[in-house]
Amino acid sequence: MQFDRKDYSNDDLLRLYEGLVKPRMIEEKMLILLRQGKVSKWFSGIGQEAISVGSTLALQPDEYILPLHRNLGVFTCRQLPLDRLFAQWQGKKTGFTKGRDRSFHFGTNEHHIVGMISHLGPQLAVADGIALASKLNDEGKVTVVYSGDGGASEGDFHEGLNVAAVWQLPVIFIVENNGYGLSTPSNEQFRHGYFINKGPAYGIEAVQVDGNNVLEVYDTVRRLAEDLRQNPRPVLLEALTFRMRGHEEASGTKYVPQELFEEWAQKDPVENFERWLLEQGVLDEEAKQRYRRTIKDEIDEAWRVVFETPEVTADTTEEVADMYQPFTPEDRTPAADAPSTERRYVDAISDGLRQSMERFPELVLMGQDIAEYGGVFKITEGFVQQFGKGRVRNTPLCESAIIGTGLGLSIKGKKAMVEMQFADFVTCGFNQIVNNLAKSHYRWGQHADVVVRMPTGAGSAAGPFHSQSNEAWFVHTPGLKVVYPATPYDAKGLLCAALEDPNPIIFFEHKMLYRSISGPVPNDYYTLPIGQARLAREGSELSIITYGMGVHWAAKLAEEMNLDCDILDLRTLLPWDEEAVRRTVEKTGRVIILHEDTLTGGIGGEIGAWIAEHCFTKLDAPIQRVASLDTAIPFAPALEHNFLADNRLRQCVEKLLAY
Repeated sequence: MQFDRKDYSNDDLLRLYEGLVKPRMIEEKMLILLRQGKVSKWFSGIGQEAISVGSTLALQPDEYILPLHRNLGVFTCRQLPLDRLFAQWQGKKTGFTKGRDRSFHFGTNEHHIVGMISHLGPQLAVADGIALASKLNDEGKVTVVYSGDGGASEGDFHEGLNVAAVWQLPVIFIVENNGYGLSTPSNEQFRHGYFINKGPAYGIEAVQVDGNNVLEVYDTVRRLAEDLRQNPRPVLLEALTFRMRGHEEASGTKYVPQELFEEWAQKDPVENFERWLLEQGVLDEEAKQRYRRTIKDEIDEAWRVVFETPEVTADTTEEVADMYQPFTPEDRTPAADAPSTERRYVDAISDGLRQSMERFPELVLMGQDIAEYGGVFKITEGFVQQFGKGRVRNTPLCESAIIGTGLGLSIKGKKAMVEMQFADFVTCGFNQIVNNLAKSHYRWGQHADVVVRMPTGAGSAAGPFHSQSNEAWFVHTPGLKVVYPATPYDAKGLLCAALEDPNPIIFFEHKMLYRSISGPVPNDYYTLPIGQARLAREGSELSIITYGMGVHWAAKLAEEMNLDCDILDLRTLLPWDEEAVRRTVEKTGRVIILHEDTLTGGIGGEIGAWIAEHCFTKLDAPIQRVASLDTAIPFAPALEHNFLADNRLRQCVEKLLAY
């Protein structure tokens, strides 16, 4: 192996050497502990250390890195305390996730590291968001994110690179090409030969390095980073390497031809660099042993501390509380005599979004066609002229990448609003929402200050892919908040509240309400409390518990039948207002739960079960649920009409009153 020291000093070279030796020695210790049964699992990076070490040391300490399984050198070169790092691997409370996640599934803003999730690919978009924030702030910083050759087969890889290319984001995408995705060789993963062949297709620079040559990696990343800080753009860096252990230790290596191990053993990144330093007189045997003794003592002491640390004990209160970033909003409820204007639902949403943009200069809006075009529903019409294209951003068709970008923006202290063109399209970004946004604070204390706006609902004969009510998917996901206003007044106040809240919020807006209803909406900025229901109508004979379009269905029927009923508008579905439900149930004793979503698995089942558990003795009749058919939403108006829940509401009311 050839090393070109260029003009690097002895201190530079020794810094790289120490960077290589420490993760290798930690790995060797881990393999011993694994055989002794003192650790349960390990993903080895032996053979690949030069990539992590060279790239990390080439960056400035405050530039973010997003590593994967085999990037131990990132953590050691960023000087994480080893006792905390080892405690993380052992599931101890003193680790970075309080025992809630394992290995490198954590981040630390103190060290400017954002760890992985098991799905691998989504982190490329998070890197985009961090780089976008740096670019908007004119910081002149670079972000580095890693991908394996296997993970690069995921759609998130394409989306992450494409967004970075379109927006010219200063991201170095490092593909560690070790020839295998777990046991699947490269020729069964892709047909493009090398990843540098992909760069031109995205319109970005692509560079290939010997991933086992720490000096080549360091020099290349250093040169690229210096350039990208001045001329922001993405670069695809392919590092050719090989892992000398299994994907994880339990998987073994029988699927790898023995001659590959023999070939790559000759290219060992630590041994070759150490040998070269000795030959060059930069390192001598005494210094070599001194480095290793010092590192061994540090490792042994850290493990001593960790093994003496008690096992984690569960505290239910803490576990539940840590799903969300603590947040106590100021009371911004408008006064009863606040100046108001009659506004349509769509205008109330737009007004709240505009005033939030004025209040929060760190808020960035992203979505398909939301800039000059104003979005398909014209919510953001005129926003580009007021706030500029930096903060009002048209996106490629890549829901996953844009939601992940929102998380990256949040890591850098910004707020993000992501508009789904239709709620149905959120399926393409589902993983980012339920596994990245929702779990981030619980896992490592990083809030996800992202609001995903969801134009939803049927009634326009738009068929199965533009009409779904999919709120129940997200109500089932701890860490999210789910908001669904039914009136213009609530739409503005709850949207402003959602954008203030640092937690991830899924904000549903029924498309058929946009231009069909209007009402007085305060002119000034205001918020309404998330998690608090609204009594839309008062009565004593029965309670209709509902939200969204269901509020209007119930109100219409109540007028037609002259019902003496409560109509409780939940407004927020996660968390939903249990006490408001309790009050109306205890008041009337007869309950209908109404929603446009399909029956099976809908939120009505959850609320009905809660009522049965907590209010059973107050009931005078069985709980009734009214929902749409358990089918996909049909296109033809007659079929859609038959599908919707309001067709069965009158019959259910009559049945309940007659019980």
